[in-house]
Amino acid sequence: MTATQILLGLGIGVITGVLAALCGVGGGLIMVPAFFLLMALDQKSAVATSLAVIIVVSLVATAKYHAASLVKWQIAIPVALGAAAAAWFATDWLKHFSNDTLSRIFGILMILVGIRMLAFK
Repeated sequence: MTATQILLGLGIGVITGVLAALCGVGGGLIMVPAFFLLMALDQKSAVATSLAVIIVVSLVATAKYHAASLVKWQIAIPVALGAAAAAWFATDWLKHFSNDTLSRIFGILMILVGIRMLAFK
């Protein structure tokens, strides 16, 4: 990695960390487009890399929120189990889509989420 890539990665990390801690977003909404547009990763690698990064981000933020008694474990545990099971199988699906198709799916998802967030409380 070059010094520029390291600095760019740190910048993406700082933005991701702040947004993950404040809004609960970071992996998909911030890192995937940043990795794709700024670090020239293909869509599949951007998704996989963001998931690897979000493990550490999630653990740190969860520990801090748990210490503040903000985590609702009765909700978090079953959701985490369902998401983990679904992710196990969905990672195989990634292999069957082209990078272009994945980019389009991701773009549509971001548009729909943005419209929903702007239109409704």
